[in-house]
Amino acid sequence: MAYPMQLGFQDATSPIMEELLHFHDHTLMIVFLISSLVLYIISLMLTTKLTHTSTMDAQEVETIWTILPAIILIMIALPSLRILYMMDEINNPSLTVKTMGHQWYWSYEYTDYEDLSFDSYMIPTSELKPGELRLLEVDNRVVLPMEMTIRMLISSEDVLHSWAVPSLGLKTDAIPGRLNQTTLMSTRPGLYYGQCSEICGSNHSFMPIVLELVPLKYFEKWSASML
Repeated sequence: MAYPMQLGFQDATSPIMEELLHFHDHTLMIVFLISSLVLYIISLMLTTKLTHTSTMDAQEVETIWTILPAIILIMIALPSLRILYMMDEINNPSLTVKTMGHQWYWSYEYTDYEDLSFDSYMIPTSELKPGELRLLEVDNRVVLPMEMTIRMLISSEDVLHSWAVPSLGLKTDAIPGRLNQTTLMSTRPGLYYGQCSEICGSNHSFMPIVLELVPLKYFEKWSASML
């Protein structure tokens, strides 16, 4: 999860988020090199009086500053398209969880089980236990198995919401009358926090998401205890 004064992304927990972090670093390096080149040229223009009379008429220069930006755009576009297709790809999910947004809480239904569903409300500040996080803890966490492909079906009962968990690279809109889907897979166990990322009313800030990723045997014990 995020920590005070953090400038970068949260640590990646899923393969998709790792790819997004690599793409971010790749693009940032390109931006840094372009900025350095422009700053260098500006500094040269301000500090030297030497000029080349035929520079503005040179076909070679025009060719370079036309082709070079095109190559840079291709270097950004190809990795971006690859990740977009990876994010949309769903291969034989091991578990399906249906998520419904409400004003202002989330409800979850494990569709592979006969009767396993619950609502998830934020715990008020006055009821927090020592060590729990304000505005992020919920009364019912979403327990999921790690290292397994999980399909999330996301919709809303009332207004627009957005189901987002940054460390897993997830952000999917919850739209009334429409069922969106996304996949997640965690490479390690832990607690992962998210929040609604679409302004949905006066209590928009008070509908957090908590995923508890555990090994499969612990998930089976939990699911048996909930039925």
